[in-house]
Amino acid sequence: MDRASVFGNLLNKFKRLYHRSDRFINLLVGMPSYDKYVEHMQTRHPNREILSRKEFFKEALNARYNGGFTRCC
Repeated sequence: MDRASVFGNLLNKFKRLYHRSDRFINLLVGMPSYDKYVEHMQTRHPNREILSRKEFFKEALNARYNGGFTRCC
């Protein structure tokens, strides 16, 4: 095997590992779970609009780094 194919194989393994562990990484750095948010909104606030995944994470980052507080209950 040449160096390029070895590097390519290694890179593909890291990509697969990252995609499998994205939830763990989000928990590790303190990012909330979008799936848990949707479940909470559907059970506790069925009449309120659910944010898109992009809006949810934008709000979470804003709250984390700008000192906001976004809990509803």
